[in-house]
Amino acid sequence: MSTTNRTVLGFDYGTGSIGVAVGQELTGTASPLAALKARDGIPNWDQIKLLIDEWQPDLLVVGLPLNMDGTEQPITVRAKKFAGRLHGRFGKPFEMQDERLTTADAKERLFEFGGYQALQKDKIDSVSAVLIIESYFSAQYE
Repeated sequence: MSTTNRTVLGFDYGTGSIGVAVGQELTGTASPLAALKARDGIPNWDQIKLLIDEWQPDLLVVGLPLNMDGTEQPITVRAKKFAGRLHGRFGKPFEMQDERLTTADAKERLFEFGGYQALQKDKIDSVSAVLIIESYFSAQYE
C-alpha cells in the first residue's frame, strides 16, 4: 500500500473527553466520529479497540497540545503517554501533530454550520480531531 492511500484515526486527547476522527490520506479529508468519555484521561480501551477494528487504520495521529510559544504543558506529557499506550496496545504506528489553535478553529467551523447550538463539547473535540488529521496531511506536503 502506498503511503498516500492510508486510513488515519485522529485523536484530540483530553482528560474528560477524547475527540476522534477518521481520515483518508488520498483525499486529505477527515470526518468526525463520536467523542469518547475519559476518566482522568483514561479512555475505555474497548471502545478504542472497536474503532480500530472497524476502521482498520494504517496510522494513528494524536494531537500534541503545546503552549503558543511551543513549550510543553502538563497535558502535553499526558497526550504523549496516551499515544504511546495506543501504540503499545494496538501495535499501530503513530505520529504526534501540533494542535495549537485547533479548538478555536473547531468552534469557528461548528459555529459557521450551526450557530451556538452546534458548540457542544463532544462535537468540538471530534472536529478538533478532524483538524488534527487535516493539519497532519497538510504538513506531509509542505
